Amino acid sequence: MKRPASPSKGVYLLPNLLTTAALFAGFFAVIQSVDGDFVPAAIAALVALVFDGLDGRVARLIGAETDFGAEYDSISDAVSFGLAPAVLTYLWALEPFGKVGWLGGFLFTACAGLRLARFNTQSAVKDKRYFQGLPVPAGAATLATWVLFVEETGFSGFWVNLVTLVAVYAIALLMVSNIRYRSFKDADLRYRVPFPVAVLIVGLLILVAVDPPLVLFGFFFVYVLAGPVATIFQLRRRRRERRARSEVDSSEREQ
Repeated sequence: MKRPASPSKGVYLLPNLLTTAALFAGFFAVIQSVDGDFVPAAIAALVALVFDGLDGRVARLIGAETDFGAEYDSISDAVSFGLAPAVLTYLWALEPFGKVGWLGGFLFTACAGLRLARFNTQSAVKDKRYFQGLPVPAGAATLATWVLFVEETGFSGFWVNLVTLVAVYAIALLMVSNIRYRSFKDADLRYRVPFPVAVLIVGLLILVAVDPPLVLFGFFFVYVLAGPVATIFQLRRRRRERRARSEVDSSEREQ
């Protein structure tokens, strides 16, 4: 009698190693924030973003996608992009606001966890071209690059704390909203692109090299705003279409 094959008890090394690297970077960001080294903490959060972007792609490339890897990636994201940015921004700018400040940090962490849980449960039914709600890594990167931008320019004053407080609450709510954000997963980099696009990419890389904090913060800030702006235009277009249909219907009834 033939024995049934036993399930594999191992895990794929490379994708989970990259996920562990992202988790380590997030934990390192927390430690650096507690020590008051906010620039290394923000850089560590961005390093976690790089590793987080690599683990899934490597897993798909070598055919190593597993439920274990997906769950481990969510845990890593919760620490690196939920807890670490909340601790960073609270110790950097939100502490003077007292309860309002640490509640903002908790709201960001909780919304990041809720966003990740919703993403996992809807992964089989959602439109791959769009994210429902602001992606957690993008929200974390916006806060991290904001810290780097302010630290590099030397801006200071109560307005920096206030802007950070508003940003933390706004980004937290955008993560659990129904606003759609482009995922760019439908972009296929294997095919040719027009020459002007290649020139534009080179120009963007040069700008990043010249002033990384400013350019990176500008990129993520525009991405955060793109979702609400696109939603407003979409709602206006639908309103115009409904008005046009109602006018057509009313004219047909009159005839």
